[in-house]
Amino acid sequence: MGCSKLIAGMFTMLLLAPAVLATDPDPQDFCVADLDGKTVSVNGHPCKPMSEAGDDFLFSSKLAKAGNTSTPNGSAVTELDVAEWPGTNTLGVSMNRVDFAPGGTNPPHVHPRATEIGIVMKGELLVGILGSLDSGNKLYSRVVRAGETFLIPRGLMHFQFNVGKTEASMVVSFNSQNPGIVFVPLTLFGSNPPIPTPVLTKALRVEAGVVELLKSNFASGS
Repeated sequence: MGCSKLIAGMFTMLLLAPAVLATDPDPQDFCVADLDGKTVSVNGHPCKPMSEAGDDFLFSSKLAKAGNTSTPNGSAVTELDVAEWPGTNTLGVSMNRVDFAPGGTNPPHVHPRATEIGIVMKGELLVGILGSLDSGNKLYSRVVRAGETFLIPRGLMHFQFNVGKTEASMVVSFNSQNPGIVFVPLTLFGSNPPIPTPVLTKALRVEAGVVELLKSNFASGS
């Protein structure tokens, strides 16, 4: 009898648990970021009063213009995260446009906080995704042409390279308002303060002179 009462009590607690733990994740229609606010929470910036938000938070034309690809990488990234589009605050979305000169690359990098999905708008790009050690560090790659899409799981290193003879462009979206980015070459050789040269010579299995040369190439942070 006692056992039956215990089971019944536990069953009742399980039924009531969702009601006890329930919350409203969207207490209002939107939360336009107050980028000048003093406090930043785990889930984003403080909200502007809804009466002061206007309607610009719903629209942006920033990605309509191609970026300047006269860069060392031959590419230009136009970001549209919460810092550039405050209306994305707390919504868990953002976008980028990347333009490529012929032979241009978006070098190996990682987005630590987001999965990425993209569409090639013009040209043809070699998209490469590097698996973790679990996959044997496998390289997954394919030439993606205009109108085709690709998917990059969160946290995996990846790159894009313009293999065509003309300019190329792509638009990508993220399931984060601030996906973050870690450029591998820049992080290794342009960190502040620098990674000690003996660490890199050991890790990369090269002479110190090679490491110093690479560090000099990224000394300006580009």
